[in-house]
Amino acid sequence: MIGIARLAAAGLVAIMAMGAARAEDALKAKIGVLRLSSSAPVFIAQDKGYFREAGLDVELKFFDAAQPIAVATTSGDIDFGVTAFTAGLYNLAGKGVLKVIGGMSREKSGYPLIGYFASNNAYASGLKTPKDLAGKRVAMTQVGSSFHYSLGLLADKYGFKLAEVKIVPLQSLSNAAAALKGETVDAALLPISTARKLMDEGGAKFLGWVGDETPWQLGAVFASPKTLTNKPLVTKLLGVLAKADREYHDVVLAAMKDGVAPINEQTKPLLEIIAKYTNLPVEQVVGNCAYIDPDGKLDVKNVDNQIKWLQEQGFADKGFDANAIIAKEFVKAD
Repeated sequence: MIGIARLAAAGLVAIMAMGAARAEDALKAKIGVLRLSSSAPVFIAQDKGYFREAGLDVELKFFDAAQPIAVATTSGDIDFGVTAFTAGLYNLAGKGVLKVIGGMSREKSGYPLIGYFASNNAYASGLKTPKDLAGKRVAMTQVGSSFHYSLGLLADKYGFKLAEVKIVPLQSLSNAAAALKGETVDAALLPISTARKLMDEGGAKFLGWVGDETPWQLGAVFASPKTLTNKPLVTKLLGVLAKADREYHDVVLAAMKDGVAPINEQTKPLLEIIAKYTNLPVEQVVGNCAYIDPDGKLDVKNVDNQIKWLQEQGFADKGFDANAIIAKEFVKAD
């Protein structure tokens, strides 16, 4: 009996050692994200253990604006960034210190994500629709941000000059929301997850969705050239994200009607994961599901248009285009 017990104990020790060895062998990676539904596949992959199953030990690092994620990626503080395109990100990529390796969120009609919101006073004074933003003070995170580009597309659509809008860069979503509530600006571009609390409290008025006005490729996955030398890490991470992209698309997005996802047996587990990582109740997440291509494709043509627009505005450096910043061996082009 003692011999059997010893054998059993030895076997248990061996199994535990094998598990520890597998944990040590896992490829480690830090991913920078915002607490927004535009990163839903990342949250799903982390929470459901898809990264771990692929031999990845992933740590999520949360930020309050897109540009700091790009900076942290170049500095090595994180290995991958998943966030919106910005002028700053493009400038870093144009210098060769960042590469785009995959697509993520898109502004698309029918999928509420980023909206135009007015202060109560401005709304009462006639700011009723997005096309009324000419001549107004508009808060956003940063000059050259995805919000800035969205506003530029809106100006082009309705024929007013972007220079007619007073841009108020406040560095973070929380600051922009506070300025809108405090009536120090007339309007702001905000994700619905940030703006909903304002609206529920009567602190802002909804004007329209960017995706309905001007659809475009909003977000991407990117990494530094140093990270890209570890091809097993990059390949595994993109494979996991592709799996999560497809699941999110087929379960949540495919079920949406009028911009809202139903809560049912199929969607609830994923919606609860998104709620967990965005710090929102599920009842709010259902109307805040960003569109993501089911294959993780990147709209390269639109990325090139973004770069050209930012260069024309003086927000991005000259001398590079989309082809120069994309790691073609990894990107699935749309």
